[in-house]
Amino acid sequence: MTNSWVNWAGDQRCTPAAIAEPSSPEDVAAVLAQAEANGHTVRVAGSGHSFTETVLTDGTLLRLNKLDKILNVDRATGLVRVEAGRTLNATSEALHPLGLAFPNLGDIDVQSIAGATATGTHGTGSKLQNLSAALQSVELMLADGSRVELNEQTDPDGWRAARVNVGALGVVTAVTLQMVPSFVLEGIERPVPVEDVLADLDTYVDGNEHFEFYMFAHSPLAMTKCNNTVDLPEQPRGKAVDWFSDILVTNYTFDALCRLTRRRPRLIPTVQRAAAYAGSYRRQVERSYRVFASPRLFRFTEMEYALPREHSAAAIREIREVAAHFDTVMPIEVRWVAPDDAFLSPAGGRETCYIAVHQYQGMEYEPYFRACEAVFDRYHGRPHWGKRHFQTAETLRGRYPEWDRFAEVRRRFDPKGRFTNAYIERVLGPVV
Repeated sequence: MTNSWVNWAGDQRCTPAAIAEPSSPEDVAAVLAQAEANGHTVRVAGSGHSFTETVLTDGTLLRLNKLDKILNVDRATGLVRVEAGRTLNATSEALHPLGLAFPNLGDIDVQSIAGATATGTHGTGSKLQNLSAALQSVELMLADGSRVELNEQTDPDGWRAARVNVGALGVVTAVTLQMVPSFVLEGIERPVPVEDVLADLDTYVDGNEHFEFYMFAHSPLAMTKCNNTVDLPEQPRGKAVDWFSDILVTNYTFDALCRLTRRRPRLIPTVQRAAAYAGSYRRQVERSYRVFASPRLFRFTEMEYALPREHSAAAIREIREVAAHFDTVMPIEVRWVAPDDAFLSPAGGRETCYIAVHQYQGMEYEPYFRACEAVFDRYHGRPHWGKRHFQTAETLRGRYPEWDRFAEVRRRFDPKGRFTNAYIERVLGPVV
């Protein structure tokens, strides 16, 4: 096994002293014992879809891709026990024949369950919470190899901390998920002028189970996507149609245009207007997870912030204006979620609008992202834990009402700071 690790985007890499791929909880305990003996800190990698330095370590890196079993399914209650390394997509594929599904997913579903929930990954839907809200119970292994089961009954504060934990409490080895009966979605994508959407935003957001849109700085059009449950049979599209739409157009063609604008930035407005007008009407009727998620084959980096919903329209307009002043061909993505009560959830305690900005690989991101972050800061934004930001523990503490309660759980579970790195020290502070 190579002794280096790199994330999906290719812009975060490290060379740990040891990389381990345990295939059982007992293996995890043995790795932790060895890390203790060697004086190593420990970080855990999921599928590598975070854009931050959250995984980087020169100590021991744990990869949980072999901890990927479904341990128990209760079809009557919808409770499903899975190991932490199983991916969202693999879980969806296995549970659909059993009549169960995630209530919501983001537009990428290749992440591990532990990684997606630890960073606060979400989909869209004003009445639906982020993915970590589905965690009814979390099995956490501490530095000494002991395991604790955290849920609302056994340890309410531990459970609320573990649901969005940024890998700072220990190693999540298994979780119990609350799933829902499987369902079919009708997904309708259509271009609508951005200002028309913003003028009637509540109707779009509250009038659909799942609503989101993409926009470009240099186009008046938004590419809207409305997903709603329908009582219809699945209508899978042909493989050729899927390949043309999802692979050729959305990935290969757009990637080629991004490469072109990287060499010739003056073409960005033209490419954005063309891409927006190319986003014509499209309808899908399919099992839920196939409508929620799409393949992402080209590489980019990303910043995303969670803002109080009441600031949605104002912040969207400001970010679009900021983007017009930078060389970026990538779209801006906007979604909404319901509040939850995980201590470090970016959507904790408030109706939330998420706004994400992107930069294509090889193009300078920092000036653009810093300018966007200045806008997000004015609207009391909280960064997505798996996406780029420039915050510190000092700037974040006041944005999370339960910050000190998370810190207390962290002290209790990891008093020696075994599960830390420079990123964790920056955004959460040292264990004190």
